[in-house]
Amino acid sequence: MTPGYRVAVVGAETPAGAEVVRILEERNFPVRELVPLEKKGSAMGCVQFMNQDIPARYLDGKSFDGIDIAIFVAGSRVSREFVRTAAEKGAVVIDTSDAFRMEEDVPLVVPEINLHRMAGHKGVIACPGASAIQLALALYPIHKKAGVRRVILSTYQAVSDAGEGAMNELTEQIADLFNFRETQSSVFQHQIAFDAIPQVGGFLDNAYTTEEMQIIGETKKVLDGDKIRISATTVHIPLFFSHSQSVNIETIRKISPEQVRTVLKGSPGVDVEDNPSAGTYPLAVYATGKDECFVGRVREDLSAENGIVLWTVMDNVRKGAALNAVQIAEQVISPA
Repeated sequence: MTPGYRVAVVGAETPAGAEVVRILEERNFPVRELVPLEKKGSAMGCVQFMNQDIPARYLDGKSFDGIDIAIFVAGSRVSREFVRTAAEKGAVVIDTSDAFRMEEDVPLVVPEINLHRMAGHKGVIACPGASAIQLALALYPIHKKAGVRRVILSTYQAVSDAGEGAMNELTEQIADLFNFRETQSSVFQHQIAFDAIPQVGGFLDNAYTTEEMQIIGETKKVLDGDKIRISATTVHIPLFFSHSQSVNIETIRKISPEQVRTVLKGSPGVDVEDNPSAGTYPLAVYATGKDECFVGRVREDLSAENGIVLWTVMDNVRKGAALNAVQIAEQVISPA
């Protein structure tokens, strides 16, 4: 038998799914057979992998027979229906949706931070949302060095987090505006082209959105930091890829901007770009397609005694979903 693993990618034709397939090939993951799966009703096509066109298959209860690893990138509804089935059939499931992230028996993993959480998993491993991964990567080295007490977060999120329909809507609205036509909105509640919408997810009774509360809960779980106080405001902006974040951090112990840069430079998954006088700081257009969380504009928060301010940028589809999932899969087959 050819060595390697039978790997299913559920949602292989979504932007994140296509990125998963691309990264599996880039990182020479030992795939014996790639099985692209799509929910019924999807437009079925082919997935390119290792110079082959592999037809996608419809997803059903028998799809996971003989599958070793199943990477889900098809959204929470599909995950809730099929993740447990896949695990029961013997696959190790890596789920990028929010369906299982906060369940106690499901590890929530960012490989650069908490691989130890994978030990003893029960067949399902969850990836945090892109914004939580981005925040955790920047906070983790600072938390280890000085202890994070409080975080005020503002996100500026690319529309690809809302799926291919959101990207199409932005494209169509830009074309409409340039041709002096009225825009139509269906994915977003308001026009997204040339605007900023301070709502990602639905609003809850506490006036925060579901996305904001998910970032708070997931970041705390990844950092094992229940005592960290976090407030988040999430904003959609008219970019296709890469989220930006403004992060105000209050630490328990004093830490200088120079020390922050030093600990960040030594942290895996983080790249420091911080020379504002030369116009060097993280930008979404340069982060797109890259693996790292880029950090810059590191400075003291003048409003807090132990305060630090950061600006971070990360590709929300690549590291925020696909790469994080593949890195977990690599650890499944070859634990560190």
